[in-house]
Amino acid sequence: MANPALNTALSHYRNVSTATGVEEATPHRLIQMLLEGALDKIAAARGHMLHGDKAEKGRHISWAISIISGLQASLDMERGGEISQNLDALYDYMVRRLGEAGAKDDPALLDEVASLLQEVKGAWEQISPEARRVEPTVAAR
Repeated sequence: MANPALNTALSHYRNVSTATGVEEATPHRLIQMLLEGALDKIAAARGHMLHGDKAEKGRHISWAISIISGLQASLDMERGGEISQNLDALYDYMVRRLGEAGAKDDPALLDEVASLLQEVKGAWEQISPEARRVEPTVAAR
């Protein structure tokens, strides 16, 4: 994959994941893995937030932001059309809400972003196997 932003997000995912299938995963599966990684980081941040561990909370929020920013930067705005534009706005919103969650120590904001990511992940998983074989135009350049 030639996209530097997506490669950075994948690198962050590799650093926090014990899964070993990144190198052999399809582009479709890589996006799923990144979404799962962001959800994992948000859940961990929530736990650290509730236990008062500000440093770890911040570290996990930063990881989630990095993953989501990588997904955002990998959108093909030219070929992805309205879907890419909507995802771009949604990812931007998620990043802002994660920053706000960290600053305000508000687990409800983390829950909001996790819910939005679950919706994106659910939609991503509904893509037909035939469409998955086509070169990705929306998720990754």
